Amino acid sequence: MGLRLPGVEVGTAYGSPALKLHGQLLACLAAHKSAEPYTLVVRLDVAQRDAMIAEDPDTYYLKDHYVAYPCVLVRLSRVQPDALQDLLSAAWRFVDANARRGSRSATGSPTGPSPSRGGRRRAYPAAPRSTPRRH
Repeated sequence: MGLRLPGVEVGTAYGSPALKLHGQLLACLAAHKSAEPYTLVVRLDVAQRDAMIAEDPDTYYLKDHYVAYPCVLVRLSRVQPDALQDLLSAAWRFVDANARRGSRSATGSPTGPSPSRGGRRRAYPAAPRSTPRRH
């Protein structure tokens, strides 16, 4: 289904099958132990994620590990095929827009290190180092 979208390729994310666009994660099977079995992680704007969870919490959910990342967890046993296609299309637009902007601060990987588990995130670029001039 996701491979029908332009530029989407099959890959892996932390040992789980994944769909990628421009080398960035689009969706993958959830690998973190907090996620329910048969859960798909789909990259998505946080506001859209929150609205989906509020509207249909039986299908869409979130666990603490994923809160800091722009993604939604999807119970594959509950999602309808047309809703999943729409969700993957929304994820494609989200990832494509972020890739075009070159922004990594807004597109953290949902499978990467969690800030609560010792991972560090920099919300701003590192300041350039000043070096003394030699005359």
